Order: sequence, then C-alpha cells, then structure tokens
Amino acid sequence: MSTNLAPDTELAERLFDTLRERSFDGVGITRTAYGEGEAMAHALLAEEGDKLGLERRVDPIGNQYLTLPGADRSRPAIVLGSHLDSVAQGGNFDGAAGVLAGLAAVAGLVKAGYTPAQDVTVMCIRAEEAGEWFPTSYPGSRGSLGMLTAADLAVKRRDSGRSLAEHMREEGFDPSFAEAGKKVLGPHNVAGFLELHIEQGPTLEGEGKPLGIVTGIPGSRRFRAARVVGEYNHSGATARKYRKDAVAAAAELAYRLDEYWCELDAQGRRMVVTFCEMATTADAGFTKISGEVKFSLDIRAVNMENCDLMVARLHQLIAEIEARRGVTFELGTESGSTPSIMDAAMQAGLAKAADDLKVGHISMASGAGHDTAAFVQAGVPGAMLFVRNQNGSHNPHEAMRAEDFALACQVITRWLQDVTQ
Repeated sequence: MSTNLAPDTELAERLFDTLRERSFDGVGITRTAYGEGEAMAHALLAEEGDKLGLERRVDPIGNQYLTLPGADRSRPAIVLGSHLDSVAQGGNFDGAAGVLAGLAAVAGLVKAGYTPAQDVTVMCIRAEEAGEWFPTSYPGSRGSLGMLTAADLAVKRRDSGRSLAEHMREEGFDPSFAEAGKKVLGPHNVAGFLELHIEQGPTLEGEGKPLGIVTGIPGSRRFRAARVVGEYNHSGATARKYRKDAVAAAAELAYRLDEYWCELDAQGRRMVVTFCEMATTADAGFTKISGEVKFSLDIRAVNMENCDLMVARLHQLIAEIEARRGVTFELGTESGSTPSIMDAAMQAGLAKAADDLKVGHISMASGAGHDTAAFVQAGVPGAMLFVRNQNGSHNPHEAMRAEDFALACQVITRWLQDVTQ
C-alpha cells in the first residue's frame, strides 16, 4: 500500500472561501437549485477539475462528473460526492462539504501519482435541496439513476411558478432524458457511492466525536395537511361542557403522542416525531374558542416498524380525543418514504480507516434525507460519513471545524486506498 497519499485540504478550504464569497446573499448562503448560484458552483468545480487533469462530463440532468481514470476502466467506479445547491439564506457546508471532500481526496491521489484499480469519480449533484425550491425529492441524483418521473418534472418552483423541466431546459439540460426513463448510473457501473455531509444535529458535538459513520437514512410517514375541526364559540360565555375546542384537542394529541414517543424511546426504539406546524386559522380571535387548528406531522425512523407503531397510536388517540371533546380530526393524504440502509462492507471499511488513523467516530443513523438514499434505492451500495457541526443546518450559522473536515478527508483517502488497490 502506498503510504504517501494525503488529501489536498488546502484546495478544499480555498474553494469553501470562494463559494462563500460568490454566493453570500447578505445574510447567509443561497445557491438556488437549477439557478444562478448552483450554476456558479458547478462552473467552479469544472475549472478545478480541469486544473487537476480529471476527465469531466455533464449528464442530461446537469450532474457533473470529475473522474480520475483507473487501471481497469471496465470495472464499476467508486463515486464520491454530494450537492452544490443550498436552501435560501443557508450555510456554506451543507452539500458542498461532500463535493470538496471528494475533490480533496482525488487531488491527493493525483499529486501522489496514484492510479486506482478502477475509476474514482467526484459527482457534483444537482438540486438535492429540491424541497426548498421544488416539491420533489433528489431530482439530480434520481435523474442520474433513471428514477425521475414526468410528474416530478412537472412540479413548479415555488419562487418562479415554472416547472422543474422548464428550469432544467433554461440551464441547458434535457429533461426528456428522464421522461424516457434513461439513466447514466446504476449497479452496473457504480461499485459504491460515498457521501460526506455535515451532521445536521448535535449528536457528534455532544458525544465529543469528530466523525459519524451512518447506518441508515430514515423512512417516514407524513401528514402534511392535517386539521382538527371543533366549533367556534364565545370564550367567555361558553362553559367547559359545551366546548368543542380545536386548540385543546390538538394540544392533547401533541402531548400524548410525545408521551408515547418517550415510552418507545425508553425501549430503544429510535425515531423522531415532530409537529412541524400547528396554527389556528384566520377565523380565530381573542374572544373566541377556536373551531379549527391546522397541523403537519412528520414521523421518521430507520426501522419502519417504529413509524407504524406511532401511526397506530396516532389513530387510537384521535378516536379517544374525538369522543371526549366532540371534535373531528382529518389527517389528509399521507405521504412518506422507505428507509435506506447503508452498505455494511462500506461502513466497516470506513470504520477501519478511521481506526487506522486513530480518528474518533461513532455509528449513528441520519435524521435527514440525502442523495445517498436515491443510490441505495436504486441498488447501488451506499455509505455516508458525518462531520461534527456546532450550529445545526439550513441556517447562516452552520459550522464545521477545519480540523474535523481534514480528519474526514484523511479517512476517505485511506478508505480509497483500501478499496482501489
């Protein structure tokens, strides 16, 4: 094994600075999916890939691939990457850290004159933050994997009112490729996909560990447009026994569901349960008993049995509260996703690389969705490496210590040595 391989983290730090300078919006970072900021970031990575002598191509969806050729080009490639778009007024590291970590590792291989056994590709993915801009999931990665549908392409961007397909065409890409069910990636040509990402919660900081090796990306059961309907009445003139208070009913549901979550958590059943929105309507007023409350509910777990238990309790509690309080719950259309379990061999390889380098790490589930989920759902072995982050994500204060990022790049480089000999 070559022992002189080291990632070019100085290159990554320089590119972080450039991305920040070019996409600062006065508050945070904005790189709109299929928009100007994302295009700028892709152009920057193209320039750096050319300087390194990497092969560069762009697929019809707009994803960019920077490839270091391997000794046997017929073998499936190792792909490293993430996305370059951001939420509005977000942080500089969500997504970009995964692309720049991949580039730092590959730049290290180039500088050392190392030829991997198979191609190693850095993938710059389009529009992972589609939920911020378009109401669909992972259009860039799913498009590369032949999983993007006509219905996905028809969704409208929230700020422009134009469809995803229209925005793709405006950027010079070809949505008909996806409409035809074509793909550029799959198990036939990708041996494994590895995505580095900042952790979007406080676990690693709390545990005092720089890195997390992800075990899985959760599935979900979601109720985006639920409501409870009671009866509007005068707040001073209506005795308790005559009330059909929608606020009290919604609050009781939230409290009792949270109590059940505590029970399941004590049993080791890991999940998250969030009432993301809860509000009275415009008809509410200071002297009124509210007759309607709208809410949304997001239940996620890597083990879908846990989600199912929570939804079963949801329906049980609704029946009890309706009978006692004289209200009616309407959950609306349910949506959701299936879990994506990370590849065991890739997890073990990353753990070995971290141990060899004496880098502290823990195994942990992801709380949020990521492009890796699309790869796993398409049958490609996937893995994720989380980097400690001090201030959450999707906000201007998003943080990542340079030394933690450097350790992650070292682990990726060591892992690449192990799997590409």
